[in-house]
Amino acid sequence: MEDDHPDLPWPLSGADALRDELLAAYADPHRGHHGTRHLREVLEHLGTLSDHGTTYDRTPVLLAAWFHDAVYDGERDAEERSASWAEEALPGTAAAATVAEVARLVRLTEHHRPEEGDANGAALSDADLAILAAPVERYDTYVAAVRTEYAHLPDEVFDKGRAEVLLALSSKPRLFHTAYGLTHWEAAARANLARELESLAAEE
Repeated sequence: MEDDHPDLPWPLSGADALRDELLAAYADPHRGHHGTRHLREVLEHLGTLSDHGTTYDRTPVLLAAWFHDAVYDGERDAEERSASWAEEALPGTAAAATVAEVARLVRLTEHHRPEEGDANGAALSDADLAILAAPVERYDTYVAAVRTEYAHLPDEVFDKGRAEVLLALSSKPRLFHTAYGLTHWEAAARANLARELESLAAEE
């Protein structure tokens, strides 16, 4: 595989083959939103959080970002299979405690509900959901990319499922769990969710 993403932060030395395997997974042409651009943006958002004072354990959180959508095929257990991949691939390269934390964090991205005081979970969850706070044009590109991943579904089925996802997100007391995310991303994300829900309702 062509190594065209050497700038993405990868926290393990001597494990470039694993990094390249993950990059190949994200580069699958059948992916829409959950591809290499999403991986890059999650890693960039983690950098933004760190730059603005959010503390987290860098190695497990970065690895969890790499693995969180390592498996993505539209099925409900993708996070579990991604976590299992980490549990199989990382021993011998990372410490046992790191492997366990990576797997825990990947599983957490299924629902994005870190417990109070879970700094690692808050950072990863916020970085993953930061796309919701993107400028309107980028948000609409994200929505279109998600739709391509469910191209096999008719519009009415997709729209119903998408609305359920958006309503579940909107019902959270807070979408973001870091101080930076809550201050800088919460309002914009809720505005985007409301706008998309309004658009879906208008199509009914």
